[in-house]
Amino acid sequence: MTDLVLEKRPDAAQPAGVYRTPVPAVDIEAREVAKRFGDTPVFSDISFRLARGEATALVGANGAGKSTLLRCLMGLIPVSAGAVRLLDEDATGASPAALRSLRARVGLVSQKHNLVPRLSVLSNVLHGLLGVQPGIRHWSHRLAPHDSRIQAMAALEKVGLADFAMRRADRLSGGQSQRVAIARAIVSRPAVLFADEPCASLDPSAGEDVMALFFALARQDGVTVVFTSHNIDHALRYGDRVLGLADGRMKLDATAASLCPQDLRGLYD
Repeated sequence: MTDLVLEKRPDAAQPAGVYRTPVPAVDIEAREVAKRFGDTPVFSDISFRLARGEATALVGANGAGKSTLLRCLMGLIPVSAGAVRLLDEDATGASPAALRSLRARVGLVSQKHNLVPRLSVLSNVLHGLLGVQPGIRHWSHRLAPHDSRIQAMAALEKVGLADFAMRRADRLSGGQSQRVAIARAIVSRPAVLFADEPCASLDPSAGEDVMALFFALARQDGVTVVFTSHNIDHALRYGDRVLGLADGRMKLDATAASLCPQDLRGLYD
């Protein structure tokens, strides 16, 4: 849902109780963004604005540049042209220190869970606080401050794995591992969540469970979400908006409610 701010008109001539049209805050903005690797172009002239609390599905065929665009939006890789604003900050020309501070307000869930196998589930979730509170104390639950452990346990409770806190990460199923990755992403209470093919490595049943959980948590906290997916049903069911990449351009930008599966299949031709 979009976080809307209603402002009363300052014009005294207006009737009492008249309000301005609700204007959504913008959390992510891309302005004519292009990316190339050497002489190889990936995409160009990408522009859009994503409202606070909005869930956006980024779709397209393999090699269309979905994951690359996601990383440009996060400031993980530089754009070749254009500009990105994230949480009202310039993510294009920011200093390394400013980028680190900005990324601390962002969560990421990817198809590779990237858990540390030999560490406990709780320790892996605590790693999500390293961007906010760097240092060795958040590497292991044995060293972590009490308040941080409480915060990590609360995140595990949200994903239904509080009872698994002391289990080694390499003893989890694929679906459980992705739930831990979600807990790690939300433990710092991010304003924006990016998810790169979060269900690609899961079986269909586990994938459905993870998507439902992920978006229930995002909606509950009013988080802005951008996720990439090859699953047309997921894009239409969980996205408020759908962006489609094809042939190095943004070929689709529409509300999910206005689309049908056939509208998205053309992106994969």
